[in-house]
Amino acid sequence: MNKKNIIKKEKKAIDFQKYLARQLKDESVKKYYDEYGKQLEIAYQILQLRQQQKMSQTELARRLKTKQSNVARMETGQQNFTTDTLQKVAGIFKCQLKVEFVK
Repeated sequence: MNKKNIIKKEKKAIDFQKYLARQLKDESVKKYYDEYGKQLEIAYQILQLRQQQKMSQTELARRLKTKQSNVARMETGQQNFTTDTLQKVAGIFKCQLKVEFVK
């Protein structure tokens, strides 16, 4: 294969807000998002933090003292989060946890 024909793919960071805006044009996605949106946003943030640190789900699970399957569910929005768990995640990634109620 000719080297000129090989296309090198670069990984680009996805702007979540732009991605979300595109996805919400689909009514079935919008309905689901309205019900579970905040949980999905948190899940996406955890996934992004883990990937930025080049950490495996298994390693994050070990640090959280849980199973890899629980981390997988967290990252897909299929697991509810306690504030304790979110605080542990924030600590692992050296972040502050901020929760606020707004009108």
